Amino acid sequence: MFGSLKQLFHRTPQADWPAVPAGQRVYAVGDIHGHLDLFDAMLAAIAADDAGSTPAHTTIVLLGDLIDRGPDSAGVIARARELQRVGRTRILAGNHEEMFLLSLTDREVFRSLLRHGGRETALSFGVDRAAFNAAELEEAQALVRDAVPDDVIAWLRGLEDMVTIGDYLFVHAGINPAVPVAEQQTRDLRWIREPFLSHGAPHPLMVVHGHTIVPEPVERVNRIGIDTGAYRTGRLTALRLEGADRRFMEATVD
Repeated sequence: MFGSLKQLFHRTPQADWPAVPAGQRVYAVGDIHGHLDLFDAMLAAIAADDAGSTPAHTTIVLLGDLIDRGPDSAGVIARARELQRVGRTRILAGNHEEMFLLSLTDREVFRSLLRHGGRETALSFGVDRAAFNAAELEEAQALVRDAVPDDVIAWLRGLEDMVTIGDYLFVHAGINPAVPVAEQQTRDLRWIREPFLSHGAPHPLMVVHGHTIVPEPVERVNRIGIDTGAYRTGRLTALRLEGADRRFMEATVD
């Protein structure tokens, strides 16, 4: 059993705060990591909040790392694809999506992924637990390749690396502060920590990111981090943006 706890932490807008365009509302959701229970709880909270607010063009942005570590990566992917079919949803590729795709053909990446939650992803796609546990590395890799549908692989390959809405830039990990936004490298967008996290000067856009786990949402002059470690803490965080207004929402498992 699980329950959702919706908490809205409201920050009073300042005169110089970034904003999304008038008439738009954005919900950015942090790293889900295979926790369909938390994802569904957050989607229910978002739906209720959106329905109770003034009409707007609403966009949901998933910041990547939908998979691995948690028990139902396949279910999270299915739910995310359903969201894309019925509403305006933008989905970023995280470093775990990158690793998963590479692991299908690269044995060493597959070995590394198993240490970072890849086994749970394999089982969520219906790989037999006993067969997987008994398999040698190459055999286990083949089991995963056979279990994951081609359309899922194609969908993962088509995920975005960055989304810009108004004054906000949404990425999985961050950006290289020394490189213009239009020239960012994929590896930085999916993997970077330093020098991004400690950079103190403003970026051209306010960067919203996940990837680095924090106990509470982090707000800096140049970035907002919302990965509260769903797989570790049982807390999934989202950022709600409308105009210059900024709120944080949290879903938890009972």
